[in-house]
Amino acid sequence: MKKTDRRTRTFQLVLLAMLIAVLVVLGYVNIPMPAGLSITFNMIPVAIGAIALGVPGGAIVGGAFGLISFLQCFNLFGSSPMGAALVSISPFLMFLQRFVSRLLVGVLTALIYKALKRRNVNTPVRCGITGFAAAFLNTLFFMSLLVLLFGQTEYMQKAMAGRGVIAYIIASVGINAVVEMLVAALVTSAVGTALNKSRLL
Repeated sequence: MKKTDRRTRTFQLVLLAMLIAVLVVLGYVNIPMPAGLSITFNMIPVAIGAIALGVPGGAIVGGAFGLISFLQCFNLFGSSPMGAALVSISPFLMFLQRFVSRLLVGVLTALIYKALKRRNVNTPVRCGITGFAAAFLNTLFFMSLLVLLFGQTEYMQKAMAGRGVIAYIIASVGINAVVEMLVAALVTSAVGTALNKSRLL
């Protein structure tokens, strides 16, 4: 193995470890919202992993986020009152909703970044779009699977309070989604641009 290849491999492993460590920390700093959900910035490390390490990195960091999110249902790496209530109904469906959705987001985010790079979109813009896409897809998949898998449960029927699916989703994630997407776009753009200028991308 060439010295350059070893250096690249070392950088990739260190970056993966750092991003997963950031995810663990972010698991404890969610901002609770009235609907039982919370504002979270965990998609930023996923987007950065997807940008710097491609599909494998997006999948690993996205999967790590999903696993941490699933473990929060058991009060590990933070807590999730909604997750704790729903995991008692079906741990398997909760695993699908928490883990598989985030793994898929990591993969799709990497593909979006790759497509933007192929079209020669400038670095700050393509990194910003990638961060925005990561937060958007996370919200889309998380809420879609939540309603699809648990929408008929007593817990969710009570949370929905007679509202339709669309009305519930808008009411639940309106502020959350906007804040998460804007912050993810700005931070990912800044970090991605810095990595590019350092020739680490």
